[in-house]
Amino acid sequence: MDSLLDEGYMLPLAEDFYTIQGEGFHTGKAAYFIRLGGCDIGCSWCDSKYSWNPKLFPPVHIDTIIARTLSHPARAVVITGGEPLNYPLGPLCNGLKKEGMEIFLETSGSRPLNGTIDWICLSPKQNRPPLPEFYPVAHELKIIITGPLDMEWAEFNRRKVNPDCHLFLQPEWSRSTAVLPHIVSYIKANPVWKLSLQTHKFINIP
Repeated sequence: MDSLLDEGYMLPLAEDFYTIQGEGFHTGKAAYFIRLGGCDIGCSWCDSKYSWNPKLFPPVHIDTIIARTLSHPARAVVITGGEPLNYPLGPLCNGLKKEGMEIFLETSGSRPLNGTIDWICLSPKQNRPPLPEFYPVAHELKIIITGPLDMEWAEFNRRKVNPDCHLFLQPEWSRSTAVLPHIVSYIKANPVWKLSLQTHKFINIP
């Protein structure tokens, strides 16, 4: 099993579900979510801390994951975590692409990019900054804002991404009431940015 895990044919599946994308550029789009277990970044405000320890999630063969994805009508799939790039994604992505799926990746960019990905959402973390290779290929930059000082981190990353990258500031959920006024004011003064809200939490869906 270890060799299959190392090769990406089995992955520690924390959860998978069919829902509506709740944040970022593709908000409102129906998609199948594949959340892989395992993350060593450790953001204090993470809303999926249960996914951090990959040992809690027995590896699942990618054929099973692909079959469950295909049992739903949407042709979009989001691979997230944890940090999904802790694992080889090539076999999973190849299998999904053969079925005509559009693949979206949510990543901190802290691990080398692999797999065939149609859309990269880069969400950089200050305690483990992205590898330089991510900045020119990211389609979407999503910065989680916990307070006004995070705007400096947002601008640091904005200067590194390509000019066509979509730029989003997203309030950390538990502090959204406090930080939203700062974000709104900042975006009004710096309209290259857009606001991202976790709409799935407002409407109580996964």
